[in-house]
Amino acid sequence: MARFNPISGRHPLETRRTGRVAQRKRGQATAAAELDRLIHERMRLGIVSALAANESLSFHDLKKLLATTDGNLSVHARKLEEAKYIVCEKYFEGRLPKTVYRLSPGGRHALERYLDQMEALIHSMRAR
Repeated sequence: MARFNPISGRHPLETRRTGRVAQRKRGQATAAAELDRLIHERMRLGIVSALAANESLSFHDLKKLLATTDGNLSVHARKLEEAKYIVCEKYFEGRLPKTVYRLSPGGRHALERYLDQMEALIHSMRAR
């Protein structure tokens, strides 16, 4: 028969349940730590998601779609470009400069991995 533990102040079965909850929380923390922090930021996730749904988008189209400023889009797109998640093509159309972005194969793979990790995290939270 299980007895009250005067040292911990808990019943042995309660300790076991608490241990499982702590173990599940560690698993959730590990899953959250594995998220790609580059993609996890809201604006960069928006850029990558928009490019995943479109073959390519111009700077102007992305700016309008994400309702952001030139500077904000520029900074986040550059970080994604440095990580080789997106490809940036600059050219002139007449005298006007044009910038077009595409999702790279590595960027598509990173987004799929990120979505898988988010699904696993959501599933573990709902399994409580």
